[in-house]
Amino acid sequence: MSKNILDFGIDEALKTLGISSENPGTSTGVKQFSSGSMISSWSPVNGKLIAKVKSTTKADYALVMDTATEAFKTWRKVPAPQRGEVVRQFADKLREKKEALGKLVSFEMGKSYQEGLGEVQEMIDICDFAVGLSRQLHGLTMHSERPGHRMYEQYHSLGVVGIISAFNFPVAVWAWNTALAWVCGDVCVWKPSEKTPLCGVACQNIAAEVFAENNLPEGISCLINGDAQVGALMTKDTRIPLISATGSTKMGKTVAQEVAARLGKSLLELGGNNAIIVTPDADIKMTVIGAIFGAVGTAGQRCTSTRRLIIHESIYDKVIAAVVKACKQLRIGNPLDENNHVGPIIDADAVKMYTKALKDVVEEGGRVLVEGGVISGEGFESGCYVKPAIVAVEPHFKMVQQETFAPILYVMTYTGAVENALEIQNSVAQGLSSAIMTNNLREAERFLSVEGSDCGIANVNIGTSGAEIGGAFGGEKETGGGRESGSDAWKIYMRRQTNTINYSAELPLAQGIIFDMD
Repeated sequence: MSKNILDFGIDEALKTLGISSENPGTSTGVKQFSSGSMISSWSPVNGKLIAKVKSTTKADYALVMDTATEAFKTWRKVPAPQRGEVVRQFADKLREKKEALGKLVSFEMGKSYQEGLGEVQEMIDICDFAVGLSRQLHGLTMHSERPGHRMYEQYHSLGVVGIISAFNFPVAVWAWNTALAWVCGDVCVWKPSEKTPLCGVACQNIAAEVFAENNLPEGISCLINGDAQVGALMTKDTRIPLISATGSTKMGKTVAQEVAARLGKSLLELGGNNAIIVTPDADIKMTVIGAIFGAVGTAGQRCTSTRRLIIHESIYDKVIAAVVKACKQLRIGNPLDENNHVGPIIDADAVKMYTKALKDVVEEGGRVLVEGGVISGEGFESGCYVKPAIVAVEPHFKMVQQETFAPILYVMTYTGAVENALEIQNSVAQGLSSAIMTNNLREAERFLSVEGSDCGIANVNIGTSGAEIGGAFGGEKETGGGRESGSDAWKIYMRRQTNTINYSAELPLAQGIIFDMD
C-alpha cells in the first residue's frame, strides 16, 4: 500500500473492507473475477491512486445475470420475515465496519469523514426500516359485487432489480434500493459509479459474507463495474424488470427511453436545483445554518444541495451579511480531518465545470459576494479543492436555471407576498427539494399547499439538504418522479396481483351479465 494514503487510518480501513492496492477484488456475486480493462480509483483528497478494479465485459455480465436469475428462484421462496433477518445481519456487519466504510467513502469520494459516517448510518437505518417492513408487506381485501366471492390483492417479488448509482452517495443510495428489494424477495445487480468503484467492492464484500454465512445463493447481490456502456447492458435487458438509476437528468432521460422501449419499469432520481425561500418572518440563525450546510455539504455535490436562496427584499441585506460571514469561516481541507468543513470535489472535470459556471454567471451579470476559485499549495495537491462561492443573480439567468454540481450558492430577492417567491422557486425544470424559512403559519401552509412548492420534498424551517429514512425520497419534473427509501416506496420493487375467489356453487358474472349455456 502506498505511503501517501496511510494518513487517518485509511490503510487499516481498506484492509478491514478486504481491499488492497495489489488485489482490490472485484467480487461480482459470482465465483469469478471480472476480465475487462482496469478502472483506476483516484482519491480527490490527495490525487493519488488508491487501487484498480477490473471492468465488466459482456461475458462477465452474462454470467452475472445467469447467477442472479437463478438465485432469484431460491430467494423469492424464503419467507419475508426470514429475508428481513438476513438484512438485519447485514446491518450488524455495517455497524461493525462503519468506521472503515465511512473512511473509504470520505477518501474515495471526498466528502467529510462525518458525512461518510452519516452515509453508512443511512445504510443501517434503511436496513432497520426494511427489517420491520418484512413483516408488513400488506395487500388489501375488497368486497366483491358477486355473492359467494372474495377479492384481495397481494404483492409478489419482482425479480432482478438493476441499480445504477452516482458518485456523490457511493453506498447509501445502493442500500436504499437493495435493503427494500431484498426483503421484497428480489435480487440486485449494481453498477456503482466508475468514479467510486472501491465503495462498490467494499459493500459487495460485506454482503457476500452475510449471504455465505446463511448458506444462501451468492447471486442475491451482484456487482458490475464500468462506464455507460456497461449500464446499457442493464437498461436493455428484458430480464431486469426494474432499473433504479440515480444521476443527471441527461442520463435519466436515456435510461427512461431504453427501459420504456421494452416496457420495463424505471425508478429515476435525477437533478435538483433546490431553493430556500426566506421570508420576513424567518429565524436568521436557522436560515444561515440551513443555507450554508445545504450549499457546501458534500462540497455542493448532493442532489439536494441548496443552489438558490430567495430572500425577501426587506431582510436581504441582513441575511446576506450573515450568510457571507458564515461562508468565510468555513475550513477547507482533507475531509478525513474532522476540523475541516469542506473537502474536495470529485475530479478535474468537476473543477472545470465549477470554474466555467462561475465565469458564465458573472458574464450574465452576476455579482460575486464571496469569491470562489481553485485552491493550490500544500495539502491541496490534487487540484480538486475549490472555494465555496456566493453570487447575487437574477432568477432568469441561464446558469441559475440549471444544476451545477459544485459549492456555488445563487442569491436573489423577491418582493411582496410569498406567492412571488414560489413563482421564482418553481420556475426551474427540476423539482427535487425545497424549503421555506418562516415563523408565519399561513406562509408555511401556503408553501405546502397544492399551489405551493412543486417539488417532491418541501420543508419548513429546515434546509433542502438531506432526508430521513422514514419518508419517501424523490422529486418531480426533470428530477424523474421516482421515490426511494421510506413510506410505501417498497411497492415499486414488487408486482401487484388482484385475486378473486369463488367459493359458491355458481358462476355469476360481473356487472350482472347473463351467459346461459342451457
